[in-house]
Amino acid sequence: MSQAVQRAIEILDFLAEGPKSLSDTARRFDVHRSTVLRQLQTFEDAGFVLRRANGHYSIGPKVISIAQQALDGLDLPAVAHDEIRKLQAKTGNTIHLAQLVESTVMYVDKVEGRDSVRMYSRIGKTVLPHCTGVGKAILSQLSAARRDVVLANAEWTAFTPQTITSRAALDEQLDLIQSQGWGVDDGEFEDFVNCIAVPVTNSSRSIVGALSLTSIKVVATLDDLAAHLDDIRTTADNISRQLG
Repeated sequence: MSQAVQRAIEILDFLAEGPKSLSDTARRFDVHRSTVLRQLQTFEDAGFVLRRANGHYSIGPKVISIAQQALDGLDLPAVAHDEIRKLQAKTGNTIHLAQLVESTVMYVDKVEGRDSVRMYSRIGKTVLPHCTGVGKAILSQLSAARRDVVLANAEWTAFTPQTITSRAALDEQLDLIQSQGWGVDDGEFEDFVNCIAVPVTNSSRSIVGALSLTSIKVVATLDDLAAHLDDIRTTADNISRQLG
């Protein structure tokens, strides 16, 4: 990948975190303001970046349109839309829907919980499969060879003391998840967040994604979330049937 393309991707990723000023962007990439300005103006002309009234830059309508078209091409979020909103209304917790797209796991829908704390996750963001509930639920249904592909770029970073940092430890946990049909994220990426997750399959029982019930720990513990295990399993089963 050329440096110019790589820089363009990195800038768009940076702006996706939230509106940024020209100075913020230049400082982030350690380049002169004029260099960044030229790049941002090119993006703006193409609709990929929007310049706001206060001079800050954010993701533009073209990127949003492309992302929406990509999501519209996936069956899972369309089928699951109503089901996961019913689940959120019943439990009050944040619902994540993730899909396995080729060798990448990504969030394709999210319904915020009733608490006011916003989480790192967002629709369209790729998932770190070894330290998220949805990622592990999906991995648990894959063959060892397919797991190798999905985990090819895993860095095994210890984000918290609970993060799994080796393939051997991960495989051991995946065996348990496969056996019991559900898994957890016990503060493995963000130490104040936990979740329970179940796989979502299609009519041939092939894995397509996963569904999770997520909360900050001070609002709901893993035991609190596990009390809704039947609800989340029923929701996943309903989605799986409709995918048929």
